[in-house]
Amino acid sequence: MSETRPIAAALFVIAAMGVIGFIDNYVVVIAGETGLWQFHLMRAAIALPLLAAAAALGFGTLRATAPRPVALRSFLVSATMVLYFGTLAFLPIAKVVAGLFTAPLWVMVISALFLGQRVGPVRALAGIVGFLGVLLVLKPEAGSFTPVSAVPLVAGLLYALGAIVTREGCARESVPALLTGFFTAMAIWSILGLLVLAILQPDAPPGAAGFILRGWGPPSETALFWTAVQAVGSILGVGLLTRGYQLADASFVAVFEYSLLGFVSVWAWVLRGETLDALSLAGLCLIAVSGVVIALRGRDR
Repeated sequence: MSETRPIAAALFVIAAMGVIGFIDNYVVVIAGETGLWQFHLMRAAIALPLLAAAAALGFGTLRATAPRPVALRSFLVSATMVLYFGTLAFLPIAKVVAGLFTAPLWVMVISALFLGQRVGPVRALAGIVGFLGVLLVLKPEAGSFTPVSAVPLVAGLLYALGAIVTREGCARESVPALLTGFFTAMAIWSILGLLVLAILQPDAPPGAAGFILRGWGPPSETALFWTAVQAVGSILGVGLLTRGYQLADASFVAVFEYSLLGFVSVWAWVLRGETLDALSLAGLCLIAVSGVVIALRGRDR
């Protein structure tokens, strides 16, 4: 039977969001100097040896006890990251992040329809309130709905499926094994992307606009430094997040990922002096309330 520790799971996820919120504030620096596929490949090339060293020192094992669920999880979570970062080249970041943060709603729907878990009206309403808070914080722009606009929603669905697989099929796996699967999958996606770009040789616009279309090139010292920070931060952040999903139901844990929005905003204020308006603050309050309500009500109310 899987270990269940909901309070510990929530703390793990909140800590993970604090780390990820910090390192993601510097993605714009990386995007201006290198390409999406090169970034992911370099990050994996840094992260995988670090994981191997950690395993050699006794911090878990890289070997999966159930390879198929780990492979499925690795595919789902890595595909989420490919879609998430990829659509940043075509859509405002508010639309992309708002789509990704439909994942907790997807988790509750999937858990209720396919896993036989009861999601009561109070908790379902709290999830909707939390998502409305996300919209207030990010203020997605109104406009026509195109196929590209649907990609972040697909990313949210894939992320939700990955979260469920983590709990249902990978609860007994070591965190280093799951991280190794994730970064290996990211390396595979990156190699495929670089091969496609080498064949097609598209013209990549300068700066962040060319992030997805830029092939391999000599990285600058700045890009190398922040990619290394991303690698180490991702190991820590994703490791904490993975452990959280192993300790409680995905529909419970996913809500605490909303705290990422608060951490991103705080780090943006600390690092760049960016401030939040009244609507954004109201949105953060809604997100916090929804998380507390879901935590207090429990899984079957």
